[in-house]
Amino acid sequence: MSPRTRIIVIVVAAAALAAGGTVALAMITSSPGSGGKARTEALKGVPPLVLDLGVRDDPEARALRKAERLYDRKQRAAAGRIFARYGSPEAQVGAALAAWPDESLARLEQLARGRPRSSLVLLHLGFARLWSGQGAKAEEAWREAARARPDSASAQRADDALHPRFPSGQPFFVPSFSPPSRLDRLSPPRQLAALALDARRADVRAKLLYGLALQRLGHRVSAQRQYDEAAKLAPANPEARVAAAVVRFDKGNPSAAFSRLGPLTPRFPKAPTVRFHLGLLLLWLARVQPGSVEEGKRQLRLARAEGPNSPLGREATRLLDGLENVRTG
Repeated sequence: MSPRTRIIVIVVAAAALAAGGTVALAMITSSPGSGGKARTEALKGVPPLVLDLGVRDDPEARALRKAERLYDRKQRAAAGRIFARYGSPEAQVGAALAAWPDESLARLEQLARGRPRSSLVLLHLGFARLWSGQGAKAEEAWREAARARPDSASAQRADDALHPRFPSGQPFFVPSFSPPSRLDRLSPPRQLAALALDARRADVRAKLLYGLALQRLGHRVSAQRQYDEAAKLAPANPEARVAAAVVRFDKGNPSAAFSRLGPLTPRFPKAPTVRFHLGLLLLWLARVQPGSVEEGKRQLRLARAEGPNSPLGREATRLLDGLENVRTG
């Protein structure tokens, strides 16, 4: 199975857990973009294609992933031939973009009229409009995509497009423990099924791991449900409370997460997870809130001081090393 089809978000150890922090670091250290100004000129090249296939491993999903790779490699004719074999929304979106610019926008507009609740279709309609120089109409499509199916990766990507000053995706909860080793031998669909089964029990860690898997697959609403259940099951467990706060990070309203996470510092003064996640979330505000990076560093140092050799302590060190030469306002 190729790296693209493996779901690394499910069985993950502490060394790779703070992918959200890595994304934030890349955003902080890169040059500022053009911001959220609506473009009125056509863009060069072709719009991005980002299919939402989750952990599917059926023949069509494998074929569509192959076509997506061909599209990324600029082999659009070959990609289009694969997309043409299927009638799913993913295939129709791929076929429309593979023919870019020949009637691609018109095909996506028609597809959106027939599927007005498809975040996948609306996301790509927004891309096509942007590449056609219709920046304001692109934002309209992305807002509709974000609302249509909020518990989907496509809705998350639409939200990313609407908030270009933030890193893409969302910050993930980072547990201090590893998942069961038995998951290593399972395929991604079986991993997810096993995590879902485990989470049916009154088991805080099982619910946190399943929530993390859902969160990394773009199912934010379902992930929040799992984290909330864990926090309700164990209100004195700092990791459960932190997870329920972190998943509420909203680029349009970051306070939804911070208002829950901040009060946990006096409640759990010796728990590295609270300081670590405060630091992590602050990194995501680097371009929208002056001083957030410096305060994020301070929180990461406090998390490391509480457990320098713990998984979260080591992850805090990695993030701090990446931020060593970064200075912001």
